[in-house]
Amino acid sequence: MALGMAGARAMRLEILPERTGGAAENMAADFMLLQRYPRPAAARYRHYGWRSQAFTFGYSQKIAFIRSQLPEGVAADLCRRPTGGGLVDHRDDWTYALVIPRGHPLEEVRATQSYRVVHDALAASLREVGVPVTLKPTAEPREDAEPAGPAGVCFERAEIFDVVHTVTGAKIAGAAQKRNKRGLLFQGSIWRPAAGEALDWERFGSDFEQRLAQVLSAEAAAVPWPDFNEEEMEGLVEQYGSPEWMEFR
Repeated sequence: MALGMAGARAMRLEILPERTGGAAENMAADFMLLQRYPRPAAARYRHYGWRSQAFTFGYSQKIAFIRSQLPEGVAADLCRRPTGGGLVDHRDDWTYALVIPRGHPLEEVRATQSYRVVHDALAASLREVGVPVTLKPTAEPREDAEPAGPAGVCFERAEIFDVVHTVTGAKIAGAAQKRNKRGLLFQGSIWRPAAGEALDWERFGSDFEQRLAQVLSAEAAAVPWPDFNEEEMEGLVEQYGSPEWMEFR
């Protein structure tokens, strides 16, 4: 499914270099990519790693619930995301972010639709490297009242349009989104043990980039890391690492 921009300039999907960072640093970088656009006709994509045993959790989650779900004895690098969703364990995941500028058709559709489109591309790329997956077609009503909401812990329960294994039913990939006046930030995670550690992750990553370009009606192009204002970036990292940000709910 390709979503074109009729009458607009040619779209580019800028593929950023892979970087490894701490939890606050990675969350700040993703938000900066949403906030700072050199051109309106460019989406940005990055795959990135984690410097330590990191966990992130959704903007609306309550910190008491999140702390109750962390593994005992683990010195977690913990950070609240700018997006929604539940607690994500990044110790053995494959993480990416996609930023789509304001006015692109995929930025303008409902959140469930953009979620499905991106996960359709991701699922096709996983199948290309031999992982039997599909999208969860329906939402299931909850039988219990959970103080953290329906997405308390990301990989324990699949939500509608999450990527699941067709044989085991295990959730393989989930994501969360944030929209503002700049565009759409899509933060996604693939749980490696559920997908299979032996698969060719480099081949998967390259295929996923091309499929994202197709659904965005864009041309994929590798670009250098953006030249962000250092003081602004440092301030944002400090904010994301502060107790005030972590514990405001």
